Amino acid sequence: MHARRLLIGVVPLALVAATACGGEDASTTTSDSGKKLDKVTLTLNWYPYGEHAPFYYGKQQKIFEKHGIDLDIRAGQGSQKTVQATAAGQTDFGWADTPALLAGVDQGVRVKSLGVFLQTTPASVQFFDAKGIDGPADLKGRTIAGTAGDALSKTFPIFLKKNGMGESDVTVQNTDPAGKIAAVISGKTDGLLGYASDQGPIMQDKAKKPVSYLRFSEHGLNFYSNGLLAGQKILGSKPEVAERMVKAVSEAWAAAAKSPEPAVAAMEGASEQLPPKAVLSEQFATTLTLLHTAATEGKAPGVNTEADWQQTIDVFAEAGMVTKPKAVAEYWDTDKALKG
Repeated sequence: MHARRLLIGVVPLALVAATACGGEDASTTTSDSGKKLDKVTLTLNWYPYGEHAPFYYGKQQKIFEKHGIDLDIRAGQGSQKTVQATAAGQTDFGWADTPALLAGVDQGVRVKSLGVFLQTTPASVQFFDAKGIDGPADLKGRTIAGTAGDALSKTFPIFLKKNGMGESDVTVQNTDPAGKIAAVISGKTDGLLGYASDQGPIMQDKAKKPVSYLRFSEHGLNFYSNGLLAGQKILGSKPEVAERMVKAVSEAWAAAAKSPEPAVAAMEGASEQLPPKAVLSEQFATTLTLLHTAATEGKAPGVNTEADWQQTIDVFAEAGMVTKPKAVAEYWDTDKALKG
């Protein structure tokens, strides 16, 4: 997911291991109040955008420090690479899409989720209002930009099937992830497959035209999206750090949800490629609509259920991204996860 080019100036992941997993002196620091903190690296799914506001806000508000963590947030190169880097111990924790986690575990990558925070998928078909697409049936005969092999393109046929259509009803034009927005703006395609919390607000800002969405979750298809993950190295050697990290991330998300504007403001200077503030605000506002399923409504961010996990596994088994479905516990570390 989000397989685009890496942010210029980001420290290579290989170097992260030297600081995150070194000796005692390299792996701890001391706060201004004299409290001992564990130095922890978190590699995102991509360069910072609105969805990531809680991490920056949590750091600014010393929520991570409260839990004994000195957090270093790093840009990623796509969820698949973040999953791999986390499993290899090149970063302590990752923030990545659940489909990439499922596919990785299916291929023998030793990594586990500590909790999915975006429990309603932002997957959607996105288009300008002027296209006159009001429902899934209006996609018949249209051309949509998608990227072959990614979770969006793999699940789109299931979305069509659930809405009474077949793959032949819509043409999916294979497009590089970075080129999908340009394809829609130029008129080469009628829309794109993307995330309502990511590409849509960017496309609307660039074209200065209103964008609408057909969200998969609102038309019969939901599955888990982004969450926190860790590799066996930290789960085995520093389980208490993993437990504190889960609690800190949940608290940071809860705090950011209550103060969205300050949370977005905390991202200032996060990267040279940071979207405009208006885009960040819309991205985060949309992200906040994704935090729960019916089973977790009212619970702390990051609390999962086995049934929701199973539904997600089933979807990606049907999509062909998981060839050997395993028990939920093989993907989700229930021992360290938040309890509902």
